[in-house]
Amino acid sequence: MPSDLAISRAATRRPLTEVAADMGIGAHLLEPYGNAAAKISLGAIDELRDRPRAKYVVVSAITPTPLGSGKTTTAIGLGQGFRQIDKLGIVAIRQPSMGPVFGIKGGAAGGGYAQVVPMEALNLHLTGDMHAVTAAHNLLSAMIGNHIHKGNRLGLDPHQITWRRVLDVNDRELRNIITGLGTPDDGNPLQTGFDISAASEVMALLSLCTSLRDLRERMGRIVVGYNGDGDPVTAETLKVAGAMTVMLKDAIKPNLMQTVEQTPVLVHAGPFGNIATGNSSVVADLIGIHAGDYLITEAGFGADIGAEKFFNIKCRASGLTPDAAVIVATVRDLKTHSSKYRVVAGRPLPAEMLAENPDDIFAGAANLRQQIANIRKHGVTPVIAVNAFPTDHDSEHRAIMDIAAEEGVRVAISHHFTEGGRGAAELAEAVAEACTEPSSYHRLYPDELSLVDKIDLIAREMYGADGVDISPLAARQLDRYEQAGFGNLPVCIAKTHLSLSADPSIKGAPTGWRLPVREVRASIGAGFIYPICGDMRTMPGLSSAPAAEHIDIDENGEIVGLS
Repeated sequence: MPSDLAISRAATRRPLTEVAADMGIGAHLLEPYGNAAAKISLGAIDELRDRPRAKYVVVSAITPTPLGSGKTTTAIGLGQGFRQIDKLGIVAIRQPSMGPVFGIKGGAAGGGYAQVVPMEALNLHLTGDMHAVTAAHNLLSAMIGNHIHKGNRLGLDPHQITWRRVLDVNDRELRNIITGLGTPDDGNPLQTGFDISAASEVMALLSLCTSLRDLRERMGRIVVGYNGDGDPVTAETLKVAGAMTVMLKDAIKPNLMQTVEQTPVLVHAGPFGNIATGNSSVVADLIGIHAGDYLITEAGFGADIGAEKFFNIKCRASGLTPDAAVIVATVRDLKTHSSKYRVVAGRPLPAEMLAENPDDIFAGAANLRQQIANIRKHGVTPVIAVNAFPTDHDSEHRAIMDIAAEEGVRVAISHHFTEGGRGAAELAEAVAEACTEPSSYHRLYPDELSLVDKIDLIAREMYGADGVDISPLAARQLDRYEQAGFGNLPVCIAKTHLSLSADPSIKGAPTGWRLPVREVRASIGAGFIYPICGDMRTMPGLSSAPAAEHIDIDENGEIVGLS
């Protein structure tokens, strides 16, 4: 089979004006960026408002291996699959971060015959949105330092500054640093650090805002730290929220691209899946929901994290209600959850894991069952999509189908990676059937529930924990947020995506454990409180063999080594 890059370059692309026309979007709403992508004006939201509403489908997964489950590939394949049954599916995905592109993961354009093209454009800069977020975030950092250096009129306590800097590169050396060394004119020495740009609150609020005005208001609510009296200091009081919004006036517009089969794709925003929501933007969905028969949007990681945040945070912001949810599962995912094998990112799968063994599927089924329950607890109908690999065995696929039958869930074996839309037609039929069932979608908890109770409820209902253990520091922080009037916000739990628990080494669906809450931070502009559970890194490091070592440019100016 050709490489992803070869497939991308061989794909026939239509002019984006024609792709947009399929969606009912006129050329006057497009701002071309070469022939690879185009920005869509937010005016499309109002122009499309009276058109029929598409069925809204979220793509999630069981708890993935370090190699991933193929949610993006499945979402794209499903969009292409709808063409096979004479329906128009619009796909909405996040923009890749270049940290993972040059790190372990590689690109995030999908793969095989289910990918967004051209993959080089998608994975490398695209229309510059990631850089705009980085610049806006770091402008606020600069204004904080300057405010303190110029007299600190607001009384910002240097030891209570919560705003760090960001960079779209994996660089562990920047996790903890001291700034302001040198002469007094070089600033004030402060201990701080860098996060990756996808972990920026600016990225999170960009993904959750509904309009330019909403973006401006959210920007002003960003809390950067506290004064000596314990009162929050915001970007608005620092008089920088307006300038930050100006830097994002183009980044707020979703990007239009297409798949290898010319299916429309909305690419917009890329919030960190652990610290933030891990979902693409609300504004992209507000456009896509009136632009086709189905809107397929991807939620990061497993249903315990990405889908839970989609249901309780993203849908809360957008007002949209989902009609069905896809749970992506692979044979290797389920075998990993049998706890018999150790899968390491960047290394080949254990040879014995590739041997035919349906018993391993049943041994790992507890995680799949939990994720099915997680979807149903929000009143949404789940569909299992088996992302098929050439190394799978028919008996293993039958085992997954047996589990689905026991749970009363639709299931489809999908070969979109190797066959494109044709290989996802069965999945499209299953999702279309699921969307005909009445949805009783509801959020997991009411706004008025206390922050502690929200954390505890998610831990018990989504993860299967016996409760939560809140550290003294986290307890003080939660009290502060409640007293400041932030208690009505949703919680966005930051934990490992590799386990239902807070320990990435524990697979399956563990019982008899409690969720440790180490500290709690507030993203007031984005509109959520995020408890940090376990050891979470907001600035990844590079591996011993990062993808950057293999990426180059040839004598013809063509990129090589991108995956």
